[in-house]
Amino acid sequence: MIRPSYLTDSALANFIHAAINEDVGNGDHSTLAAIPAGRVNKAQLIIKSPGILAGVALATRIFHTIDPELIMDIKLHDGAEVEIGNIGLFVEGKAQSILTAERLVLNCMQRMSGIATYAHYLSSLVSTTKARILDTRKTTPNFRMLEKWAVAIGGGTNHRFGLYDMIMLKDNHIDYAGGISLAIKATQEYLKTSGLKLKIEIETRNLNEVQQVLDIGGVDRIMLDNMSIHEMTNAVQLINGKYETEASGGITEETIADVAHTGVDFISVGALTHSVNSLDISLKAVDAL
Repeated sequence: MIRPSYLTDSALANFIHAAINEDVGNGDHSTLAAIPAGRVNKAQLIIKSPGILAGVALATRIFHTIDPELIMDIKLHDGAEVEIGNIGLFVEGKAQSILTAERLVLNCMQRMSGIATYAHYLSSLVSTTKARILDTRKTTPNFRMLEKWAVAIGGGTNHRFGLYDMIMLKDNHIDYAGGISLAIKATQEYLKTSGLKLKIEIETRNLNEVQQVLDIGGVDRIMLDNMSIHEMTNAVQLINGKYETEASGGITEETIADVAHTGVDFISVGALTHSVNSLDISLKAVDAL
């Protein structure tokens, strides 16, 4: 199982309990009304569109949180390439438990699989270069952990998780601080005073700003934002491996390969998490036992 550091047992448990509370509230009354408490059934997870499967490990946790006695038979694991008609898993046990967990499992798996599929696709477009595809903070509130997990399952690379685990000085930070030099110097002083050990990334918008960063130093990565292919190529040559480089802004499926061939180390793509199509997956009853 792909297990990034942010996927702690407590974080997963907190998400699942909050999601169950949101969906179930004081009871799944449709199921409680229609299905006898002792009835035992089986269901299968059916893949209805091709892609990369994600959320299997999470689904197991959700089912077992709803009912520890549910029996899982996993046929396809996270990261598997799937086709229409594949069966991802079987779940067997109390029918009430299966029905109560159904929608939460599907909501998570459909979205995670859509993200993993797109991450896999974009990574394939730059596979002949050293560039790695990064996600961003453009995520769904309270769902970021799972969206970033899906990026990792699909072969992408996670950027910072939040505002607390890396410093990123973007255009507004720089403008508010009074310029690149003041922004970097203030950041260095802040880290020294606070005792924090955080990497620093700074956004640049043109070659002049790249040169300003090189003159000052003291950063770990330089973002090349909304630059043309020609300007980005020149920027990478100017930086000459002194700092990591990240391309960002307006990058599409049509341009991503050209961006990668400029020699950048990373390419961040907000669309990885903010505008993907969910994979079509369903959970259907198998004949009663």
